[in-house]
Amino acid sequence: MTRYPDIPKPIRSGIVVVSPDTGTPQRIIVLQFNPDTLERSIAPQSAGDGGDAGGGGTGSGDRNEALRLKGPAQESWKFTAEIDATDQLEIAAPDGIHPQLATLEMLVQPTTAQLRAASKLTQKGSIEISPIEMPLTLFTWGSKRVMPVRLTELSVNESAFDVDLNPIRASLSIGMKILTVSDLPAGHRGADLYMAHLAQKERLAAGARGAGLGALGLGGVGLVTGRG
Repeated sequence: MTRYPDIPKPIRSGIVVVSPDTGTPQRIIVLQFNPDTLERSIAPQSAGDGGDAGGGGTGSGDRNEALRLKGPAQESWKFTAEIDATDQLEIAAPDGIHPQLATLEMLVQPTTAQLRAASKLTQKGSIEISPIEMPLTLFTWGSKRVMPVRLTELSVNESAFDVDLNPIRASLSIGMKILTVSDLPAGHRGADLYMAHLAQKERLAAGARGAGLGALGLGGVGLVTGRG
């Protein structure tokens, strides 16, 4: 009998690999433990990126472009994921955590079938071979953060092994770039998913509690408009 039946089961973060054509999930990767911290970096795509040249305010950018954006901000995430077979002793693990590690590594690797197909095209004398297209990858962090991503970093630190030298504990440093409509072709399923992710941000921002100018020590509208 469960001792505390009213305690909600925590939602896990994870990665979903889907077909860009049908949207059908091809693989679902649930992180064993939710990361303790997330490092997010957001860089705006400013139209006037010339910036200030540092010569007493004589910037080299176009002044008419200073407040314009070329597209969605470029966002990257970094976090550390833990995998520990000893925390799941009730599940048989004859290969240790090799399967979990291989699943993550295949997110940045073409398959043998794709490599053989590319090799056959080369042998047939194809002058130009298109780069191998990977499935669409989504990162999920609860229902409010579901976004298309591309893995940019996967660093594995294996720290424990069984008697057959299968890894049974590892720490993974994972970096990913959020794919926006600037990265994907028009009509791509990933572009639609990014737009849904951005719309979620807009809804959350609309629900933020506002404040008055007095909280900033500003006594009137003239201090903001420059007209006093």
